[in-house]
Amino acid sequence: MRSIWNGAISFGLVSIPIKLVNATESHSISFRQIHTEDGGRIRYRKFCEVEDREVTSSEIGKGYEDADGTIVPITDEDLAQLPIPTAKTIEIVAFVPADRIDPLQMDQAYYLAAGGAPAAKPYTLLREALKRSNKVAIAKYALRGRERLGMLRVVGDAIAMHGLLWPDEVREPQGVAPDADVTVRDKELDLADALMDTLGEVDLEDLHDEYREAVEEVIAAKAAGEAPPESPSRPAGGKVLDLMAALENSVRAAKESRGETAPPEEEAEVRHLPRKASRAAPKATGGKKSTSTTKKAQATPRKSTSKTAEPAKKTTASTSRSTAAKKTSAAKKTTTKKSASTTKKTTQPRKRSA
Repeated sequence: MRSIWNGAISFGLVSIPIKLVNATESHSISFRQIHTEDGGRIRYRKFCEVEDREVTSSEIGKGYEDADGTIVPITDEDLAQLPIPTAKTIEIVAFVPADRIDPLQMDQAYYLAAGGAPAAKPYTLLREALKRSNKVAIAKYALRGRERLGMLRVVGDAIAMHGLLWPDEVREPQGVAPDADVTVRDKELDLADALMDTLGEVDLEDLHDEYREAVEEVIAAKAAGEAPPESPSRPAGGKVLDLMAALENSVRAAKESRGETAPPEEEAEVRHLPRKASRAAPKATGGKKSTSTTKKAQATPRKSTSKTAEPAKKTTASTSRSTAAKKTSAAKKTTTKKSASTTKKTTQPRKRSA
């Protein structure tokens, strides 16, 4: 990898020669501007306002425009001789826990490569010290005409540096959060947690740029004189009226996409409770034929607990049966006496034989 900056890491009195290498690369597809009528390239040419002619890159330098419009020329030598220690040095100023760094400050990432054999020992020393301390190094350095803030951390066997924005370059989130006073119920949080658990984790290596792949397919089709592929139709997203239903459907869809089928009892349901709960009066057990004893049994559960309700029901049922049995009691007495005498006679010979 080609280095973009050469200098040294200042670690106290230790100096480590290093080379700065880009740690990331862009795979985005770039387009050229063309004239839509004939396909001709649109180019930007650099003209000198004084001589009114096009100039080459070797003739172009830097200049600072003053308030009155005066241009003050600034050369690379002027910037290289700035009276600051970070002109060619990454100066470590502190070691802090990694969670002290706000992710909003993260900028471009670089790899720090050891600059030759003499740098191997101090480079390894700094790397192992960062590993053992579980901290990151905060450093200041100058690059592309300005002093910057950086964070050094260990990546594998190498030291990486993330450019950091200065704290005053990060905006406060004023006016971003909703102004309305919103209350989130526990049931909604439970469904949101269930959706997060269902989606689970993902290996970042499995993610890829689908937009870039689709653009490449369109370019390949048009280059071959074919019609570009049509995008699949997607249902238009409507306004979410029921958040609970939307969360439940999301959980169900996530499980189906993973081939999981949740039992019906595990699936959350939205149930609307009635506004007023009606109290139905208990019905009489005996109906029209219930006696005065039945009325007393019905009145008793109102004052007693649930444990006394069952005896009351038994009393009501037995009273009804006794009332109905009075009509046939005379006829049954004779039959009962005959049956009893017959049973006694039959039982005695069996006992003797036994």
